[in-house]
Amino acid sequence: MIDHGVKLTRTLLAVAISAVFSTTAFAQTPEGPLQEIVVTAQRIAAPESRTPVSLSVLTGEQLAALGVSTPADIGARLPNVRLDNNYDGLRITMRGVSNADTTEKGDPSAALMMDGIYIARPQAQNLGFYDIARVEVLRGPQGTLYGRNTTAGAVNIITNTPTQQREGAVSVGVGNYASHQGSAMLNVPLSPALALRAALNYDTHDSYLINGQGTPWHLGQDRDEKSARLSAKWAINDALSLLLRYDHSTARDDNDSFVPDTNFYHGVAAGAPAWYDASTDQRLTNGFVPPNGLPEQGYSHKTNSGLGAELNWNLGAATLSYLGSHRSFDHDYLLNYYFRVKPGFALGSRQNFNGSYTQNSHELRVATRDSGALVAQGGLYYFRESSGQLYVFRDLQPLGLPPYYVFPHGPTISTSKALFGQATYALAPALRATAGARYTDDSKSRIGATNYQQGPEFNPATDYKLLNAAELSTHQTTWRLGLEYDAAPSTLLYGAVATGYKSGGFNDGCLAGTRALGIDCPASLAVSASSLYYQPETLRSYEAGLKTRFWQNKATLNLSAFKYDYKNLQLSSVAILHGAPRFVTSNAGMASVKGLEAEGAAQLSNADQITYALALLDAHYVSYTPDGIHSWAGRKLDNAPANTLTLGYEHAFRMDAGTLRAGLQARKSSSYSIGVPTQQLEYPIPARTISDALLSYRPVHGTWTVLARVKNLENKVQPLSIDSFGMVVPSAPRTVDLRADYRF
Repeated sequence: MIDHGVKLTRTLLAVAISAVFSTTAFAQTPEGPLQEIVVTAQRIAAPESRTPVSLSVLTGEQLAALGVSTPADIGARLPNVRLDNNYDGLRITMRGVSNADTTEKGDPSAALMMDGIYIARPQAQNLGFYDIARVEVLRGPQGTLYGRNTTAGAVNIITNTPTQQREGAVSVGVGNYASHQGSAMLNVPLSPALALRAALNYDTHDSYLINGQGTPWHLGQDRDEKSARLSAKWAINDALSLLLRYDHSTARDDNDSFVPDTNFYHGVAAGAPAWYDASTDQRLTNGFVPPNGLPEQGYSHKTNSGLGAELNWNLGAATLSYLGSHRSFDHDYLLNYYFRVKPGFALGSRQNFNGSYTQNSHELRVATRDSGALVAQGGLYYFRESSGQLYVFRDLQPLGLPPYYVFPHGPTISTSKALFGQATYALAPALRATAGARYTDDSKSRIGATNYQQGPEFNPATDYKLLNAAELSTHQTTWRLGLEYDAAPSTLLYGAVATGYKSGGFNDGCLAGTRALGIDCPASLAVSASSLYYQPETLRSYEAGLKTRFWQNKATLNLSAFKYDYKNLQLSSVAILHGAPRFVTSNAGMASVKGLEAEGAAQLSNADQITYALALLDAHYVSYTPDGIHSWAGRKLDNAPANTLTLGYEHAFRMDAGTLRAGLQARKSSSYSIGVPTQQLEYPIPARTISDALLSYRPVHGTWTVLARVKNLENKVQPLSIDSFGMVVPSAPRTVDLRADYRF
């Protein structure tokens, strides 16, 4: 494993082993046990402590108490997990593995789902958190039960369903940066067989960035989202039930969410970025004045909606389930790029974008009832996404490009079909074996063009087009073999070998002889197949873990050790091809990931609780030559600190009138880096600690709660991402908010 973590690893293992056989780990006996959470991580309901996968879960109550409002808020609380709000969508990194291709042809390495429905576009994943039952975060490949594009893991957001209890809730909040939040929920049983639930949410705040360009425009890292969800649950009879969900959201934000990398680094022009000290305001100030034209007011308009249906039919010995959805997403934005074209010199580029996406998914699954020696499930899955986009870049004439550098694309179609099954058999009362497999068949196609235009509309007399056309089919069988053993009534040992798969794809360009949209692809303009296509990303994972509840269920420890062998890791960046910038994805050969994770909680008394999460990680390239000359073998993967430690403490001050709770959480991360292989640049991120504080009050037998929260007490920021142009998306500064909740 990792040399500097060997001693710590032995210590954690010793604690875990002693916890198995001892119930006196602490001298003081607390008043009540920690809550056991039922999860569906393996598509069958089971207690989290009896689920043999590396899993973190946050309940809706925990999310509300922590003031969590978006997916990005949960990453800092979990080992080896990052969820970052980027200008081009949500980026999920698990155990050092992520994906930077957020275009219509790209796929993530970690899937995000809502109520089991895969949401394909990262731009549509930054969902508002409201009326949530729980969030399950699975680390490691989930290629059997969840399928493609889960090589790094999966995040499943599970919303509350209608119940037979009449209830409601209202929440309002205010904070700095003109923050305003509000949500409402109403659950109404209409009959013993039918119940409805409606939830609303809004979330707004001003930009975290400072405009130093001398223009009157506001910048990005703001938020203006309004969302609604309506669900109905109908018990058709004692054996058959139907759950319908509809959600809709609109966001009216600004996409200019970045600053130049020179806000954080010296030496970029020399090819050796070096971190320097600066104030938070200096970091967050975009003072870049383009030499080739003034920026415009940026914006980002999103409309996201989905309709889902879940049908469950109890057949006695088994349950038949259907899960289907139709989702649509429309995105329109204007972005003002910082575009470094050579060391020490950058241009501005205004980009207009308009895209429309629709996706449909269907899953039919049969699962045995959880009884007897054999528990099994299997099913069929189908997914199809169709989209069209128009990218327009302006102001790049100094590069020899025309006034309008345009990419009309579509339709882009992605289809996935799968057959899967998994079974667990009890070899002995305390020993179980699991075997599962999934066959996936994927196809992708796209037609479009690269247009060189003198005006906003294509003119055949003065303009010309280059064809972008490709189609690709790939298939893969992923599998999982596992053992689990009940070492004690409250202790589970498990181990597994599993594989993961992320489909291949293509870049801009065409093969010689291709013709589409009335455009030919002659040999002089064609690209080679090796440049046009990139291969699927695959891995084999080895993992062993322990889950234990001890000290009379007042303390928990989840421990896992893992090793990955990655092949054809997909990396994306912008490169200059034929004198023009193109977004290119290529395969990185091989990568190695190994590490150790520990997380848990302890109820020290009826007033004191601690939580912790520790991660040790060694994620690096084994073979990778990004430019065909310079080897990056041995260099770390992006966002892969060697160690992180998260500690939380909460104390309850119990008074006659109510309870005052105070909490503090701190996360310390060692240094890591973000690489831009096409530029041969590696940006170091120094070690840092970030802390949050919470204070809440609830009266005795009260129906209301008041919560005050401060995030990032240190008020320090760091890069979340750095692209090939030199644009940095910084993290958020210190934020303060006050929220009131009322339930009835």
